[in-house]
Amino acid sequence: MISIVVPAHNESAVIARTLRPWVEGPGSEDISVVVVCNGCTDDTAGVARRFGSPVRVIESEIASKTHALNLGDQNSDSFPRIYIDADILISLDAIRALARRLERGDVLAVAPTPEIDLSGCSWMVRQYFSVRSRLPSAGQGIGGSGVYALSEAGRRRFTQFPDVIADDTYVRIQFKPEERETLTSVKSTVFPARTIRQLIAVRSRAHAGTFELARRFPELSANKGKTNNRTLIGLLKDPRLWPGLAIYFGVNILARWRAAARSRAKAPRWQRDDTSRSALSPHSPS
Repeated sequence: MISIVVPAHNESAVIARTLRPWVEGPGSEDISVVVVCNGCTDDTAGVARRFGSPVRVIESEIASKTHALNLGDQNSDSFPRIYIDADILISLDAIRALARRLERGDVLAVAPTPEIDLSGCSWMVRQYFSVRSRLPSAGQGIGGSGVYALSEAGRRRFTQFPDVIADDTYVRIQFKPEERETLTSVKSTVFPARTIRQLIAVRSRAHAGTFELARRFPELSANKGKTNNRTLIGLLKDPRLWPGLAIYFGVNILARWRAAARSRAKAPRWQRDDTSRSALSPHSPS
């Protein structure tokens, strides 16, 4: 049995789109889904419950993703265990492929390769991702695809999820590069911020998460993997990429500055991006 944990905070616009491919097709009997609605003020729980078995819905008044992940773990009893963000699209076949890879036992954590859906995104956002798609980090599924899967041995690598901003990066750096794998043949669809303003906010949160992990868990920094620096230097040689590179550098410089300023101010509250959800009706499949 494959366990799936879905933390969901006010995701009524997208939760049906996420769950439908897993439970309405043949073969859903080999999965168990726990949707943890945390601090929701909308109908996320109601929409998820309409799918019936194999979806179990848990509600918590605490609006915390890591708390929701821990509740999901407490209410799941099988492995492999797959953690999926509520706004991500991934097929049941892809989920099974992640599970099969873990069954081989030579890696402890796997993830799909993210596919970025740029529908409705502004020109500047598209330029940003035209550069990002060329970088090593773009192929890091754990921390980019909204999905990661752990074997039972992999899940024992840490106890509870700590209260951190970047749970996916925290999980990734638990494992040496040879202990984790991003499967190029398995995809998840990620819906990014549609405006440059919201993209900067998302990247600010990402940098804040990186700063926090470096500060709290410095012993894990050796597991970070390759950086983007060498690739970025190479991309500067192509004048056709300069507009996108200017936007890429500008977004990340500003985001890093905002993350650092907020860290100094000890202001941990972050707003999420809703532009990638706003065009969807509560029960939209796409």
